[in-house]
Amino acid sequence: MLQTDSEFTKTRWICTIIGLGFYLVDIVTDVGLAVKYFLVGDLIWAGLTLLSVAVASAATQVFSYTWYRDDMRKPLVNPGGDGLICEMNRGGLIGLHVMQTGIFTRYYDLLKVGYRAVFSKPLGPVECPRDVHLALFGRATDLSMLKLFETFLESVPQLVLQLYIMLGHGHRSILQCICMVGSFINIAWAIVDYRRCLRRSLPQVREMPSGLPTFVYLLYKLLTITAHILSLSLFLVLSPYSTLGMAVVWLAGTLWAHWVRTDFCMSKGLERLYRIIVGVVLIFTFFNVKGQDTSWPMAVYYVLFALVNLSGPLLLVLVRPEANAAEYFWPVTLLIFGGTVLGLVCLLLYYTVCHPRGRSLQADEVDGHMGQERETETPDNMVRVRNFLQL
Repeated sequence: MLQTDSEFTKTRWICTIIGLGFYLVDIVTDVGLAVKYFLVGDLIWAGLTLLSVAVASAATQVFSYTWYRDDMRKPLVNPGGDGLICEMNRGGLIGLHVMQTGIFTRYYDLLKVGYRAVFSKPLGPVECPRDVHLALFGRATDLSMLKLFETFLESVPQLVLQLYIMLGHGHRSILQCICMVGSFINIAWAIVDYRRCLRRSLPQVREMPSGLPTFVYLLYKLLTITAHILSLSLFLVLSPYSTLGMAVVWLAGTLWAHWVRTDFCMSKGLERLYRIIVGVVLIFTFFNVKGQDTSWPMAVYYVLFALVNLSGPLLLVLVRPEANAAEYFWPVTLLIFGGTVLGLVCLLLYYTVCHPRGRSLQADEVDGHMGQERETETPDNMVRVRNFLQL
């Protein structure tokens, strides 16, 4: 169905609380693990574990504050023109983001406004206007974008790091396993939540169907990302200098984002930061940065992706034959092969059978192409969504 009568429901409100819980658990377990490494004298592991948390938090705070600042200037978002967002002026917002609480402020604002819209009794016979629900989905999408940044800057690298420590150095602990499970759940939640929020926030785009299509999409992303994380971990076990190869992939992704001229941000400096983050995300999964038909780029990406995944175990056993006898080698190899094959099968199944199709203002393209809808019919804070990555 098109998003003409989409409502921010009680279920969506409860899901926001669940998402906040996953976010908190992921951060707390990562910080706790870093503290444990520090106490036992593993200062390098402690530093690297905290580094991913710090980088992700700093990047998300920068984007969160910038979006708040931009919203202050938009009459549809701030009709009073009083320079206040969430009942705070610019100085208050700067302080909140410097203290790394910008995302929590967004959660609080969304939950407060959402509660009034879906739980409070209406004052008259007219139900909550459609524009209010559309604005709520806009806020939810902004929040899910930030969560997606945090996921690929913190949760995914954290999994690679902890797997390398576990497989390459035999360092295992209960807290480490909890941290990895928390990161994995956070990845799954962030990907699906972002996809559904993105499509619901655009009124002329078909909603991502729940049930089987969402499940197939989730499997496609989780299987391919998990297989790639395991393969990258084996490359690190083979040699820590494999990080140079990851840096090359990141640079290629960043240059590609620059070449296609992404236009997500209003300032050139922030656009450069966005393209850097695009490069990080492209290390682990493919997405559409311009809302265009990406059939061929996606095909090329996943061919190379499969080759990298399959070469990880092969190079490890050729260069370090003793790894063949390690207890982790065959289970990890089977997970890489199985995850790659099943993930690509789910990708084909999703885009041939389950992907939302049909006319909105123009046909939906591969990998979530939204088209260029008429901006006069949408609130200003929705415009940036169209130019954002479409997983």
